[in-house]
Order: sequence, then C-alpha cells, then structure tokens
Amino acid sequence: MEEYSFLDSGDGRKLERFGPFTLIRPCSQALWGPALPAKDWEKADAEFSRTPTSNWSERKKISASWEVKIQNLKFKVERTSFGHVGLFPEHSELWPWIQTEIEKGKEVKSDFSLLNLFGYSGATTLFAAQCGAHVCHLDASHGMVERARENAKLNQLHEHPIRWIVDDVFKFLKKEIRRERLYDAIILDPPSFGRGNKGEVFKLEEHLIELLKQVRALLSANAQFVLVTCHTPGVSPLGLQNILAQIFKGGTIEVGELTLASNHQVLPGGIYGKWSRR
Repeated sequence: MEEYSFLDSGDGRKLERFGPFTLIRPCSQALWGPALPAKDWEKADAEFSRTPTSNWSERKKISASWEVKIQNLKFKVERTSFGHVGLFPEHSELWPWIQTEIEKGKEVKSDFSLLNLFGYSGATTLFAAQCGAHVCHLDASHGMVERARENAKLNQLHEHPIRWIVDDVFKFLKKEIRRERLYDAIILDPPSFGRGNKGEVFKLEEHLIELLKQVRALLSANAQFVLVTCHTPGVSPLGLQNILAQIFKGGTIEVGELTLASNHQVLPGGIYGKWSRR
C-alpha cells in the first residue's frame, strides 16, 4: 500500500498523492509559483475548487473512499464537500517526538494516560495508542469519532484501551475537572472557528488561553507533555510560545511551524507548541 506524498504547491494550490490517487486542493499559503511543470499537475486525478462553487472535478473516475498508510498506520480517506479528505499528514512530523515523550512517561507510569482533544479522525490517537498510551479521544462530531473508531479497526487497535467521546471540548473539560480525572499528556488541535449545537461560538484567538488553563488543570502530578497545534493566521509561533510560558511553569517549551516537504519545496501547514517536563 502506497503512502502519502506532498508533491508540489503554488498559485494557491497544493498537489498531493494519497495512495493511488493524486489530488489538487486549495492552499492559501502557496503564494509562489509551482516548481513542477504544468504537465505534472495535469495528471492529477481530481481537483477541489472553491470558485465559483465548492466542488470536486474528476479527471478520471476514482474511488469514493480508499486506504492510505502513513508511518505503518492505515487510514480511510474520502473527499468531502469542504475539500478535506479526513487526514492531516503534516501532524505526522510530530509523531516521533510524541513517541519519545510517551516512552519517557511510561518509565514512570506503565498505564500512561493521554487525552486527545479535537481528535478528528484519530490519526494521532492511534499513533499514541500504538506507542502504548491509554488514550481518551474526543471530538464534537459523531461522524468523526465513528471514522476514528473505523481507523482503529483497520489497525487492529479497536481493543486497545481507548475511550471514544463525542462532546463539546469545554463541557467535557469542566466535567473532567469536577471528576478529578487527570492525564499524563494532553494533545489538542483546536479549530480557528467553531459553533456548538446550542449556538456557542468558539474563536481560537479569544478562547485559547481559557482552553489551555483548563488543560493545565487536568495534568497529573507527573504529567509528561502538552502538545497544541493550530492553523489560525492570527496565532504566531512566538505568540503561542508566550501563552504557553505564562500557563505552564517549569519544563521546556518549544514552538515551530508544521510543514509538508517534497524534494524541492517546503510548505507551511500551521504551527505547534510543545511543553514537556524534561
């Protein structure tokens, strides 16, 4: 089974291969021109366009859904009406660091517990589970949690200790604080904007500090790490570093850009902030 590849970007688009199919999708960061010749882009199997209407155009018939392997994990992907495919490959560059931190934590506590907020289709949840963590996976979308459970079955991880939760993140965090349930690591990938089922509005710039304070309240005495990723232009790596330094005392803080790399190009894909105990 073939893996994911970032091939090229430019003119507000990116060219990617997901298993047997090559897709073109919008990419606002790609302000430059493509590095590959036009003939390579013309070979793409499908393209998502936001103008004049958001839709996919196929250059040949492709599957409604298929499987892709990334770092020995299998994931179901399918094209959505938003241009997504149910997978964010740029997060996988953080997996080696997550593995190292989980291994450190398991030296202290064998049943190392990890909370993954805004867990989406479960890629990082399953990687953490594969590393031996006991994971709580949360997303507000029932469909995404079901997709994550399906991905767990694809990887024979459906019997691993994973709690699958469908809930609003803030409501869940408040309930966990009342229950005094603590975690040894917390990962979160909050959206730039969201709206709850009762009309609640989430804006990352306005709610990130409150969110991270509640995350801090759920850390165990020997908590190993917190990892936050985001894709909001209004939050810079330096800004995120200042927030983390204010909320998480002691330990080590590192920030940077999420990227996708090809043989000739590196594409920015968001930012990350890490806090680790040692």
